[in-house]
Amino acid sequence: MLNVPPQAFPAPSSQQRVAASGRAKVPLKPGRSLMDWIQLTKSGKDLTGLKGRLIEVTEDELAKHNKKEDCWICIRGFVYNVTPYMEYHPGGEDELMKAAGTDGTDLFDQVHRWVNYESMLKECLVGRMTVKPVAAPKEISSALSEEKKRLNGMLPEKKALGASAKDLTPSYDWFQTDSSITIVIYTKKKEMNAESVVVDCQDKRLRGEIIMDDHSYLIEVDLIHAVQEDMTVNIAEKVGKVEITLKKKDNIHWKILGHPLESHNTFIKRTDRGLFYRKCKLASKTEVTHDTKLLCLMLPKSTHLQVPTGQHIYLKQIIAGTEVVKPYTPVLPSLPLDFKEPFHRDGAYIYLMIKIYSSGLFTQALDHLQIGDYISVSNPEGNFKKSQVQTSEDLFLLAAGTGFTPMVKLLNFTLTEVSCLRTVKLIFFNKTEDDILWRNQLEQLALKDERFEVQFILSQPTKDWVGKQGKISSSLLSEFVKRSRKDSKVLICICGPTPFTEQGVQYLKDLGYCQEEIHAFTA
Repeated sequence: MLNVPPQAFPAPSSQQRVAASGRAKVPLKPGRSLMDWIQLTKSGKDLTGLKGRLIEVTEDELAKHNKKEDCWICIRGFVYNVTPYMEYHPGGEDELMKAAGTDGTDLFDQVHRWVNYESMLKECLVGRMTVKPVAAPKEISSALSEEKKRLNGMLPEKKALGASAKDLTPSYDWFQTDSSITIVIYTKKKEMNAESVVVDCQDKRLRGEIIMDDHSYLIEVDLIHAVQEDMTVNIAEKVGKVEITLKKKDNIHWKILGHPLESHNTFIKRTDRGLFYRKCKLASKTEVTHDTKLLCLMLPKSTHLQVPTGQHIYLKQIIAGTEVVKPYTPVLPSLPLDFKEPFHRDGAYIYLMIKIYSSGLFTQALDHLQIGDYISVSNPEGNFKKSQVQTSEDLFLLAAGTGFTPMVKLLNFTLTEVSCLRTVKLIFFNKTEDDILWRNQLEQLALKDERFEVQFILSQPTKDWVGKQGKISSSLLSEFVKRSRKDSKVLICICGPTPFTEQGVQYLKDLGYCQEEIHAFTA
């Protein structure tokens, strides 16, 4: 995805963004960078105004603090004084004010549930929300006690499933041989695939998550005995059965699988499931352009993870004692030039194409990683579905800079597996020739596959440039985005800086393309 500073709070309005995006940002005053904020939080200055005290906050008290010079916000039962953070927020003061004096949990979750606000705002913590007392019979008092804990952020919120959803809830079982343990998950859903299954087994803790449309099923246990690093995951796609096989470290009989953790055997909405990270080792780092590098991250041996086409992961680093998170879309190690057979990816690696910004705190930290260093990588996220493109005849990809990254796997998938495809056209916007990512590979692909065409457009070309120049515009799009025939089925994917994406979507609508024919990649 794009290399923009990670945000730490509710972000752009619908006018500023396309879909739920964390990309919109406002120019910050000098001395108001992320590092400046981190330094302020470590200065010992009282950022709450309460001289270190933690208080219980009522709804009425919270509502009083709704001005820019006095702004409190509640997230998951915890109240923060975000007044000192106003000038440091990449999304601007107005975005924080949307939740001023109220519970901003929903707004936060819509846009940036992946940001660790506890770390970013720990010095701004005012206290917990109080729960209104309720007169209730003794027999339900324990339930109310649990609800109070949940409202105060001590327990995760549990969503009730309807009767029909319960019927479709997955289940699991396990069995053993002298040398192995096999966990079987019955998803009750046909057409499962490897990209829907994420499994980690580290330090005797087994975590297996099955993604089923917008829901997530999780098994998570502390295993009773140690296992070897070797782990296999088999998926019976037609019947929706997932088998996780672990090798015992010792040939002993297990009486139980292990001790279930809090979220074990739960089936909830994906957006209600917290992100899970694992440590990945930097295996290689190669130069793509003067300011962009290809990082190869090695997954742990006991991890099964494949990032679906059009989805992204989050990288997490501790910088100056503060947890900072940023989204990136994995690419392939190179652009395949022969699409006769599906590209068989080695599931042990994740490749990221990252632009290094001279003033970018996060990308500078990435650039300073040495081979063998570790970084935390999340589970995949994203709302792109392959079905959006599987019936397309014409595919148009509009990319600016590192907005090219989601297009890499999309090119591979469509040219390999979409049989009805007539044309694929990439319109690639950059400042200069030196900024064009994988130019030679793209040009070779255009020569090799007659369905594919690439058009480079530069906004700051040299006098020697003979190609197109300019920025995204209605006239440029009307020239390059055309159906191969009058009623052909079209999909247009767009990714780049927020203004580029917003303007592009609007131009496309002005040209008569409907919302269903446009997909904006955001994170």
